[in-house]
Amino acid sequence: MEIRVGVIGLSVHSAAYTEIINSGGSSPEFSGCKVVAIFHPPGNPDVEFSEAQLQNFTETIKGQGVEFVGSIKEMVKKVDAVMLLTNDGRPHFKEIMPVLKAGKPVYVDKPLAASLSDVLAIFKMARKYKVPTFSCSPLRYVKEALDIREGKVVGRVLGANTYGPAPIQKSHVDLFWDGIHAVESLYTVMGGTGCKTVTRTFTDGADVVVGDWGDGRIGVFRGVRKGKSGFGGTAFGEGKIASIGVFAGYRPLVVAIVEFFRTGKSPVSEDETIEIYAFMDAADESKRKGGIPVSVSDVLSRRKKNK
Repeated sequence: MEIRVGVIGLSVHSAAYTEIINSGGSSPEFSGCKVVAIFHPPGNPDVEFSEAQLQNFTETIKGQGVEFVGSIKEMVKKVDAVMLLTNDGRPHFKEIMPVLKAGKPVYVDKPLAASLSDVLAIFKMARKYKVPTFSCSPLRYVKEALDIREGKVVGRVLGANTYGPAPIQKSHVDLFWDGIHAVESLYTVMGGTGCKTVTRTFTDGADVVVGDWGDGRIGVFRGVRKGKSGFGGTAFGEGKIASIGVFAGYRPLVVAIVEFFRTGKSPVSEDETIEIYAFMDAADESKRKGGIPVSVSDVLSRRKKNK
């Protein structure tokens, strides 16, 4: 049975993911799956692409035979699954609701939302409507990072350092915007949930965020705002110290998204995704309080009460 996929949002990812799926129809990973419709909602000027970029994305997507439609409600009637790829976390809760009410499994691009409260609200609604929901950064699918997580490279991971760009977008919690990528890499190699406290040192040019897993393991994220930037990191294990690998493109994530649409099972647990955002929210609080340690569970408890 063919899986017809709809897209919400016109962005780098909507163009790239559509091209990967529709151009790869003969590959077993994408066989029987096709992007057939897209809705491009009005953007937010402070995080929007240029007209030239939008035109380029439009031409790429139309070249893959995708129909542009006038609303999310119109789109969900034409599809079996949805990729919510708006380049802004603020409207995601509003945009995902028609998808959840229609019962369509949905992948949500990073940042899942602009605040931890909205992250929790999205998952609450997904549970209410019993709709499989999946969100992660493409950095999770760097092969070496996954191999480290599975114990194939360094044995048990005793700690890790990751780094990546961390520009600040004022409408989002600081690290949600691009810091999410290397924070997700950190959680990937550290093996998932369990961080107890977060401490953040902030300057105009960089962040250093230290996560204490409470079992003797420490994970460190460095966010870069000045000088040479990129993605990477190091895992420290019982048997070896190794690089976590280099980002090599979107295809591995898109393969995981299509498999998620086929099975209805998210490859990343709700608990892990929520804790990643709680880690970043706790880092924000640590910054506001002058760099003191902040409990991840306390931040999460407060947001659950206030959402």
